[in-house]
Amino acid sequence: MRELPEFTTDEAYEHGLAFQPWPTDIIISPYAKSGTTWTQQIVHTLRSRGDMAFDDISRVVPWLEVSTDFGIDLDAAQAWQPRAYKSHLTWHKVPKGARYIVPVRDPRDVLVSLYRFNEGWFFEPGSVSMAEYAVGFLEPSEGHGYWHHLLSWWPQRFRNDVLLLAYESMQADPAGTIQKIAAFCGIPLDEELLQLTLAHSSFEFMLRHKDRFDDKLMRDRSESHLGLPPGSDSAKVRRGQVGSHTYELSDEILARLAELWQQEITARIGLPSYEALHQEIDRDGFQSN
Repeated sequence: MRELPEFTTDEAYEHGLAFQPWPTDIIISPYAKSGTTWTQQIVHTLRSRGDMAFDDISRVVPWLEVSTDFGIDLDAAQAWQPRAYKSHLTWHKVPKGARYIVPVRDPRDVLVSLYRFNEGWFFEPGSVSMAEYAVGFLEPSEGHGYWHHLLSWWPQRFRNDVLLLAYESMQADPAGTIQKIAAFCGIPLDEELLQLTLAHSSFEFMLRHKDRFDDKLMRDRSESHLGLPPGSDSAKVRRGQVGSHTYELSDEILARLAELWQQEITARIGLPSYEALHQEIDRDGFQSN
């Protein structure tokens, strides 16, 4: 089963899988709603020293699985180096030969963020309850979904071409995150560029420029494809609050997520909770020489 079938044609998806990256290319490939757009903006700001002359971040950091549908040539040179791409592919499917940044986020908060985001994309606000929406997320991986994505990338965390980041640590230490990403991408980082990147990747800045980060290309496509009202507001720039699951999810959903963590994650890699995995990522993360 391919990831995100609603967003892309089979032709574009297969073209993305067949992409042959350069060794210096950066592919940002987390699971959905785990800091993808934020990381796109960090990487693009670092390599361009603050360029904002784009109408959609995914024009300058193209999405591998969909860009062909919009006439974007994945093989073309980009205006800044290194070339950078977005993806949601697992390790098993992502084109090999590049460098990979993979933010990882608490599945409980991912579920909340997915629900809020998809209101207005795939269903009208209020038409689907959280309990109804959560059904698909609360299933075993079976070759796709959050659990499968995480398990595919976890064994790669010690590779020198893979940078796993904990979303929660990205929020807690944005300067340290930018320093890690710059070192990983081979981008010299001076104090001016650090401060510029902190400013341009802040929630306040991205919210002020949310029209650049709301996937207008994809939103227009979903509206015409699914018959949703034009101009639906499902902005990708949200606070991304850590721990929102504590007041957004029912006890039943939280219990099922805990059960799934034991079945899918603890049984395979031994980590008893997301908090334990978060600590492992912070301890084992990429260190520049």
